Amino acid sequence: MSQPGRHGRTLESGKLPPELLAELLSASPDLPPEVRLGSRIGEDASGIDVQEGTLVVAADPITLTTSDVARLSVLVNANDVAVCGARPRWFLAVVLVPPATSEGSIRDLFSRLHAALDDVGAALVGGHTEVTPAVTQPIVFGTMLGITERGAIVETAGLAPGDVLLQVRPVPIEGAAVLANEAVERLSGLDSETLAQARGALDDPGISVVEPALLATRLGASALHDPTEGGLLMGLHEMAVAGDVGLRVDPDAVLWFEPGVAVCTALGGDPWSTLASGTLLAAFPEAALQDAMSAFEEAGHAVAVLASVERGRGMVASDGTPMSPRERDEVARILSS
Repeated sequence: MSQPGRHGRTLESGKLPPELLAELLSASPDLPPEVRLGSRIGEDASGIDVQEGTLVVAADPITLTTSDVARLSVLVNANDVAVCGARPRWFLAVVLVPPATSEGSIRDLFSRLHAALDDVGAALVGGHTEVTPAVTQPIVFGTMLGITERGAIVETAGLAPGDVLLQVRPVPIEGAAVLANEAVERLSGLDSETLAQARGALDDPGISVVEPALLATRLGASALHDPTEGGLLMGLHEMAVAGDVGLRVDPDAVLWFEPGVAVCTALGGDPWSTLASGTLLAAFPEAALQDAMSAFEEAGHAVAVLASVERGRGMVASDGTPMSPRERDEVARILSS
């Protein structure tokens, strides 16, 4: 546990504490009028009105793993653009690698980068590359852009009392892959088939939610969110905070990626709070619920009713038990222990 000092408590790896982030964002100056969606807790991207529509921009680094960082950077940033209702189109990458990195390693990184961009239909349009002692492992800072019709952006904060929140695709997929690859020596007790499924989770079932997010947008979703660091629990919390609403969550309805649960259990981790890229949270008015669920199922996406949206604040389970996120993602905690 971090200890307070003269300048406040020291910070552990992972996201900034929500209350500190809220303080920092509240100090930002007023935004110009063309900014439709700015920096807020829980929002995955920003929206800026331009002549052709609303430009959606997302930026995220990949730091918790050394495995396939280029592909992860593309997919995580593509997800953040898609959950705002825009198809990912343009990508910028800042690639930092430590001294003694081989030319072959860089070629492989860029090969994987281009392959991932092909998968989501986007193009590399700029960025920066550098060999620097400031990093000890390859780091990719990605920025993805897309465009949607003016005013058609979907916000994390868009959910309202009376909405129903769906989980689309299982969890934790990304956490399973990262932990199974980075902590494989600690998973000798896991059966080989389960371990192989977890290690290959970036391919099957994969972490892209671009297509289900765009489908949800066409279906009229009132809010979308792509849970990442902090897991499903943090994603739910971020939606509740962003929308200033309460969530009544059904823990028995969660769609679990069982190899991910097995890896978490073997490492003493909580799957609720483990890297969750690959799942989508989508809110709909109750009247649209059945049509939305049918459309997801017809498209081959597993879907479940996860929560109802209520007046109030915070999260409770179906039986009224309070629910709150952990301060730190389980992947960061496990890999640092």
